Amino acid sequence: MRVAIVSESFLPTVNGVTTSVCRVLEELHERGHEAIVICPGPHAPAHYSGFPVRQVPSIAYRQFPLGMPSGNVQSMLADFAPDVLHAASPFLVGAQAIAAARRLGVATVAVYQTDVAGYARRNHLGATSALAWHYVRWVHNGADLTLAPSTASARDLAKAGIVRVRRWGRGVDLDLYHPNNRRHPDVVALRELLSPDGEVVVGYVGRIAPEKQVERLAVLRGMSGIRIAVVGDGPSEVAVRRTMRRMSVAWLGRRGGTDLAAAYAAMDVFVHTGTEETFGQTVQEAHAAGLPVVAPNAGGPIDLVRHGIDGFLVDTDAQLRGAVQALVDDGALRRRMGEAGRRAVLHSSWAALCDRLVEHYRTAIEHRAASGTRLPRTPGLHGQART
Repeated sequence: MRVAIVSESFLPTVNGVTTSVCRVLEELHERGHEAIVICPGPHAPAHYSGFPVRQVPSIAYRQFPLGMPSGNVQSMLADFAPDVLHAASPFLVGAQAIAAARRLGVATVAVYQTDVAGYARRNHLGATSALAWHYVRWVHNGADLTLAPSTASARDLAKAGIVRVRRWGRGVDLDLYHPNNRRHPDVVALRELLSPDGEVVVGYVGRIAPEKQVERLAVLRGMSGIRIAVVGDGPSEVAVRRTMRRMSVAWLGRRGGTDLAAAYAAMDVFVHTGTEETFGQTVQEAHAAGLPVVAPNAGGPIDLVRHGIDGFLVDTDAQLRGAVQALVDDGALRRRMGEAGRRAVLHSSWAALCDRLVEHYRTAIEHRAASGTRLPRTPGLHGQART
């Protein structure tokens, strides 16, 4: 199968969209499919996982390159002649690519990854919220299939009038994030640094940005026997540090790969603070590492945390503090919930998620075939698609 992935975010920018796209590319390579990436420039790599990466112009927005529509998008797609277009969190470039793919008769899958409703509520956008949903509806209803990462986001999409929605979550690296990492010398050293007197390490991983609400950790102020570890950086870091001053916090900065896995392994409890997550990838990573999770009873975590089994879902800051206190006080409860969390994600490897994604691709191709005739491919120029 030939897959064109158009992403609003890609390397060197690291976030949930980029991570998901990279893992999909790796799995497509393993399965012998062909792919191309179209993403904002100017600093993206020329290739990833053996696939070419094509760049479009961008402007800087909140420390990220925001891709601008380009007249080259349709020609890039026409030259590659994909069987399906995968639009990751489509906005400007993704919307243009979906429209171009329709003109070429190519099946399209739009992956929804931005909580428009939550963003509108937090920023008190009022009438602007309706305009935002109008745009999202126009983009996604132009696709043959929309993939929502959680029941909450699927419900938001349906309420907004978006049709042909299916669930597709995210995978997690079960080998990289593993409870056995706790015995690694680097983790032992980090653990001694974070917990010199046996403190319970309460951790957060993610961007430090307004929508992540990391400042909610301040509710843990005055709790004895804990050390807070914050992994990540972002535009709200100065404000969050100010809010959490005079608390026992280790600011570990942005981490990736084995360094990130070590940070998880050095924690005892994981707290996810944001209420606007369409999925909550760090929740899955924490579970894979064998950690109990405290998360908001909203958005993606509702599907990922089983209240009272592998963590707690909370509605208020007071409940957040109470849940963390319960886990700090009871080591056996921490271990039991951590083991349950690890078991819960054993079916969520990226290999399994990519198998499901390819099935969604086939559904979109069937829908496009039933809706109209795609343009013929010229074998001498593009080759035959592999399925």
